[in-house]
Amino acid sequence: MVPTAEHFDVVVIGGGPGGYAAALYGAAAGLRVAMIEKDKVGGTCLHRGCIPAKELLETASVFRSVGDAERFGVKAGGAELDFGVTMARKQQVVDQLHKGLSGLVKSRKITVFAGTGTLGPDHAVTVSGGDETAEITGDHVVLAAGSVARTIGGFEVDGSIVLTSDEVFELSELPKRVAVIGGGAIGCEFASMMADLGCEVTVLEALPQILPGVDADVVPVVRKAFKDRGITVRTGVQVTGHDPHQGGTTVRLGDGETLDVEAVVVSVGRRPLSESLGLDGTGVKVDERGFVVVDEYCRTGEDGVFAVGDLIATPGLAHVAFAEAIVAVKQILGETAVPVDHAKVAWCIYCHPEVAFAGYSEAAAKEAGYEVVTSKHRWAGNSRALIIGETDGIVKVIAEKRPDGTGGRVLGVHMAGPWVTEQLGQGYLAVNWEATVAEIAHFIQPHPSLSENFGETVLTLTGRGLHG
Repeated sequence: MVPTAEHFDVVVIGGGPGGYAAALYGAAAGLRVAMIEKDKVGGTCLHRGCIPAKELLETASVFRSVGDAERFGVKAGGAELDFGVTMARKQQVVDQLHKGLSGLVKSRKITVFAGTGTLGPDHAVTVSGGDETAEITGDHVVLAAGSVARTIGGFEVDGSIVLTSDEVFELSELPKRVAVIGGGAIGCEFASMMADLGCEVTVLEALPQILPGVDADVVPVVRKAFKDRGITVRTGVQVTGHDPHQGGTTVRLGDGETLDVEAVVVSVGRRPLSESLGLDGTGVKVDERGFVVVDEYCRTGEDGVFAVGDLIATPGLAHVAFAEAIVAVKQILGETAVPVDHAKVAWCIYCHPEVAFAGYSEAAAKEAGYEVVTSKHRWAGNSRALIIGETDGIVKVIAEKRPDGTGGRVLGVHMAGPWVTEQLGQGYLAVNWEATVAEIAHFIQPHPSLSENFGETVLTLTGRGLHG
């Protein structure tokens, strides 16, 4: 006799941000939830992505600040980096967050299966390849298998010379000379961190500019800051392969030039891990790029099966996965769900200077047919920025143009500069609540603060600015 499979209200395949958010949100509402994870709860974000990357960037910030301390009259002496302590602290932060998350999962009575989950007909899920083998079913299933780092031909990852983000977080020492292939958000974060910690860094980007999608007035700020710190950025350049040798490798470029480095960090994005899901005999479809096909409510072609996070073709951001998970579970609960407006999500890039934005860039707004007016304020006139000694950057607000030439509805907010990833909140709300310039300008910004720069930028769009 075939044993009866254990049944749950919801089966979640994957324990990363999308998966654990679905599990926690559903369990908080009283659903009986199973979650399947082949590695550790927390996924790429916690163990090999967002959290360790930002911890290393914070080390870079501290090291940079100590090196610049004499500007404030503080004689700190010759700062030295103990990379072993750096990596130990990184792991301590990761482990503490993992422990807290695991405790939360346990307290909400979520049943966790260790292994790989595959989906078959009738919401039947097989768990295999891990510590246990099981057959379970669910009234609903949430697919959240996540993603893995993309690689490129001719650069096989070996963990010593050719690295992806996974291997960078396992380094015992930093290379003296490194090439970062890819100038997107992750590539720029690695380049910034490594340069601040003493590496000689070259960024190689195939597109005409780094940070694609970022407003054209923001990108030059980052490029100048990189140049001032000795980071070489080469755009419009192809890599064709590399020739390893004692102590490193020689990277071959499409224009015939070469670059001698100790290590190569391949940072060309991530791909969905949909091939692990099985899906035979189901209505779940996968597109030619490997993404699970869903509608705006994260519903797949199989009734009662949802997909969220890096598995679907939406912004690969942990906070987007959280939001998508909530959309899925609200429907499971029979509640009204509002789809995520992916065009207006918050983007944060933690290089130095930081970059943060929400909504349209100026070029994208015009392409969408809007007549716009913009306002830009730099940090050199902001008292708080001068106090902390961080004046590189810009705040730019894009708004619909009113007949009198002033700004109407805010369409986009783009920032580069000190702690802008922590300042984006009010800009994000302005864009998503479709607030007008006049409505925002009514509210008071604290003085002295970095957030004043956003307030000044908005106020200028009313036609009556104070300081610029």
